[in-house]
This record gives sequence, structure tokens and C-alpha cells, in this order.
Amino acid sequence: MGLTLRNPVVASAGPLSQTVEGIKSLADGGVGAVVMYSLFEEQLRREAEQTAILEDMYDDANAEAMSYFPSVPQSSQDASSAYLRLVEAGAKAIDVPLIASLNGASVGNWTQTAHRLQEAGAAGIELNIYFVPGDITVSGGEVEERHLEIVSAVKGSVDIPVAVKLSPYFSSVGNMAVRLDASGADALVLFNRFLQPDIDVERVTVESGVSLSSAIEGRLPRTWIAVLHDRIEASLAATTGVDTADDVIKYILAGADVVMTTSSLVRRGPAYAQVLVEGLSSWLTSHEIPLVKARGLLAVPKDAAADAYERAGYVSALEKAKSTYGSLR
Repeated sequence: MGLTLRNPVVASAGPLSQTVEGIKSLADGGVGAVVMYSLFEEQLRREAEQTAILEDMYDDANAEAMSYFPSVPQSSQDASSAYLRLVEAGAKAIDVPLIASLNGASVGNWTQTAHRLQEAGAAGIELNIYFVPGDITVSGGEVEERHLEIVSAVKGSVDIPVAVKLSPYFSSVGNMAVRLDASGADALVLFNRFLQPDIDVERVTVESGVSLSSAIEGRLPRTWIAVLHDRIEASLAATTGVDTADDVIKYILAGADVVMTTSSLVRRGPAYAQVLVEGLSSWLTSHEIPLVKARGLLAVPKDAAADAYERAGYVSALEKAKSTYGSLR
């Protein structure tokens, strides 16, 4: 994103950044930057609706005195007000970049909040476009255009860098990454974890829930990072499936500029970030490879046909599976 970080391990958006103390514990734990928990479009829209109702109430007031100019009260308990105060206090409390997070799925006035976050001291904005089109008449093209419109709206309202956290479910992830890069995104975060509901067969109900990521989930984002490395201008941030220093190293070798984690820090505490950083540093030293050389060492070669390269890996994996499991009875 153009930010200078002391190391490539970043605390991703999550529950540990909900207080100044939490933000400070993450920075003290050794991360290179902190991404705050998300402020949601729905919260901002609800506040705007409440403000509009109050304005309508005042419009009906019959003021006989010319000096009567009522102002619409702004609650200090509004989600946006609380978030802005936390950004301001958190940015002052730490010596690493604090990145605010906006989560939305439609184009609207909520995107203008990005400018307020900039003024509060955010070093950057992570734009989490969590758009799951349940309407089966919505085309893939419409989904893609929605993403580009949101990015354009946010980029147009701020001077600080903007990262886009995107889904792995586009019909052509690579092409979407190229288009987001061309639209001005300063970084791409691969990938968002869509939290699907489950079904409780005993109570016969749909259950929502949050689960921490597992290391195996890192394979999909690593695949795309390896493809995109050195093919776009935007920075590449890896997220999901980080549990040990080995996971950080794998992402770096694939081509990630930074590696983000929340699950490992929730499991083991903010100080675990230093374990990840030291593990990466130790590996680089033992292999006598500087970080800049390790980054992208195992990415898809720039002169290779990425689709053929990926298919060769797929076929190789199936052949290995047949030789490993084919003789089982």
C-alpha cells in the first residue's frame, strides 16, 4: 500500500482491535501494522435514516423567532462516532500504521465515511466488499461492476491508500484483480472468508457461527498470489490459514507482500505475532535469503502461461493422489 512496515506480519480485522488497549496489545505483540475490526454499511445506513427522521421532525417545527436554528443532535453512541474516536485514539497509541476497515456491498453515501476515517488518523482503508448475490438473476458482470464502483467511490474520497479485500468466487479471479488494480486499488487482500451458516439437525434450525481458520485454507489464496505476483502494481496481502511461521514463509515464497492473521492471535494471544516474525527471520537467516529475494521465489514465472502452469500442478496432484490412495481397499 506504499506504507513502511517494520515486518510483513499484519494483524487482520478481528475482535482484538475493538479497544485502544487491544490495538496497543497487537502493536506491542510485534505486528507490522494493525487492521481494525470493520465498520459496516448497515450501521452507517441506519444512522443516516435516524438522522433523516430527526431532520423531518425539526422541519415541522414552527419557529417564531428568527434566531431559532435547531441543529440535529448527533449521538456519541453512534457506531460511526465510536469507531472514529477509536481510530483517533488508536493511531496515537501505537507506532505502526493503523488501517481502518469498511465493510459494505452496495454503492451509497456510506462510502464517504472513508474521508472521516482519514481525518481521524487512519493510515489506510481496507475495503471489505462482502457481497454474496442471493438474487440468482444478478449476473457475474453486475457483481464485478459493483465492486469497481465501490472502489471508485472510496478512492475518490480519500488520499490515503485503499486495500480491497475480495472474494475467491469470481469466474475469473485474475481478471478481476487486474481490473481492481487498474481502478486504483493500492493493495488486494486475498481472500475474504465467507461465513456460511450450518444446519442443526436436532433443532431443525439454521445456525450462524464463526470459526477460526485452519492452515489448509491457505492453499487457495497462495495459489492466486503466486499467479498475480509481479503481474499487477497493487500490493498483495495474504490472509486466512496462518497458524505457524511456516504458513507465513509459504505466503512470502508465493509472492505476498504482507501476511495477515487474526485466528492465530486469537488462539495464542497478540504476543504470538513475535513468534511468527522470529520464525520468518530465522528461516531467512538459515537459508541465507534476504526477504526481498524470498518474496515470490516460488511464484508462477512471469513468462509462463499461468493457466497451463496451474493445470500442470492440478494434474500432478491427481496423479499423486492416485498413486497414494489408489491401492487402498
